[in-house]
Amino acid sequence: MQRIPEPELMDEAEQARAYARADFTEPNERFVGYFDATFPELRGGTVLDLGCGPGDIALRLASRHPGLVVHGLDGSAAMLHFASERLHESPELSGRVQFVEGILPGATLPLARYDAVISNSLLHHLHDPLVFWRAVREAGAPGAAVLVMDLCRPADAGAARELVARYAAGEPDVLQRDFLASLCAAFETDEIRAQLAACGLEGLSVDMVSDRHLLVTGRLPAR
Repeated sequence: MQRIPEPELMDEAEQARAYARADFTEPNERFVGYFDATFPELRGGTVLDLGCGPGDIALRLASRHPGLVVHGLDGSAAMLHFASERLHESPELSGRVQFVEGILPGATLPLARYDAVISNSLLHHLHDPLVFWRAVREAGAPGAAVLVMDLCRPADAGAARELVARYAAGEPDVLQRDFLASLCAAFETDEIRAQLAACGLEGLSVDMVSDRHLLVTGRLPAR
């Protein structure tokens, strides 16, 4: 199936509200588990979450590891409204978690370099994926940890609809529509490997970790 790009920003209030209220506990907790398993030595330092959305992963990571400072970047003010609300509900994290509005490329970040750069489900939104990988390389310190999870494009439209029926049948219509659009906009593993090679990041690994998710892991070049 050919890729069908979708809008880069999820900035409609209804869309943001639906995502903030949806239960993404399982995939988000799995993402944090991948971070812990892949980088067991990284329990202190700075982390940048690209495309943080309503902030759940950033807050989970900071809550689990008191030594981490986590900054979340997102281009959607509507999403960041819910991220800020969640942070307000966890005042013990306010000194270590910060959410920033900005669009790649060119977003202004609180720090020049981070010890780790993470992202969940941003890549497929970008019309030019190299913008994403250049941002990862520019934001990470030499040798920084990288953990990126995203959807993988199914073989055809029928397979995409089957995934929506399997995993989102009970969700609001807006989430079902967005999930289908995101599956159709996602990249295949070989496409991502080519993107990494184009950005000098061929040392990162790309692996399928479920019937709909792929995971990119490793460390940036030591420069």
